[in-house]
Amino acid sequence: METARDPGKAVETGSPSDEELADRVKKGETALFEVLMRRLNVRVYRAVRALVSDEAEVEDVMQQAYLLAFSHLGQFEGHSKFSTWLIRIAVNEALLRLRQRNRLVALDEREGSDVDSEGDMKLEGRNTPDPERRAYDRELVRFLESAIDALPAPHKVVLMLREVDGLSTAETAEVLSTNEETVRTRLHRARAFLREELDARIGGQLHEAFSFHATRCDRVVAAVMARLTPS
Repeated sequence: METARDPGKAVETGSPSDEELADRVKKGETALFEVLMRRLNVRVYRAVRALVSDEAEVEDVMQQAYLLAFSHLGQFEGHSKFSTWLIRIAVNEALLRLRQRNRLVALDEREGSDVDSEGDMKLEGRNTPDPERRAYDRELVRFLESAIDALPAPHKVVLMLREVDGLSTAETAEVLSTNEETVRTRLHRARAFLREELDARIGGQLHEAFSFHATRCDRVVAAVMARLTPS
């Protein structure tokens, strides 16, 4: 079947879901895979970055995850969200890299079950109408990133997926091949650590942590599409 040449034009008549786009890619519209990557790049980046600290290696893991997802699209049957399926591939690829370097921190470590609810982390919204305040908020985001990086890997990846990336408890449990109670426990402990680290300084900037800027998005997309496009 003919491959779509312009992924932007291919979807301009509507806004297909990720699952619909994946199905069209499976049927031969290979160029639409670029649309999926651009939609999900930030979420995939944050999931990988929770496990891999080296930024160059993060991009390498992302590219490999996309290539694996593309080559195994036939295995995606729509039982879960495409984004959940893709992020799980990316997490598994990141863990494989860690195992290969003999520094894997096991994500299935035994956890207590002393927490039976997720609770709420209250974030006070702040207006940033002037450059000085915007600079302050960006500094706070960097402080958040540093605090998150200090978390143990099992807690960091749960916090990244749940709070930063916005996955549900069930989706996070599926991505990490664990149960929802473990996700709740690790999220509770990660939040407690951040409260201690950030105290009253935290604002409503958590969603901006680990941004994946346009130049990096373009680089990853270009590298993957170059390998998918026949020479």
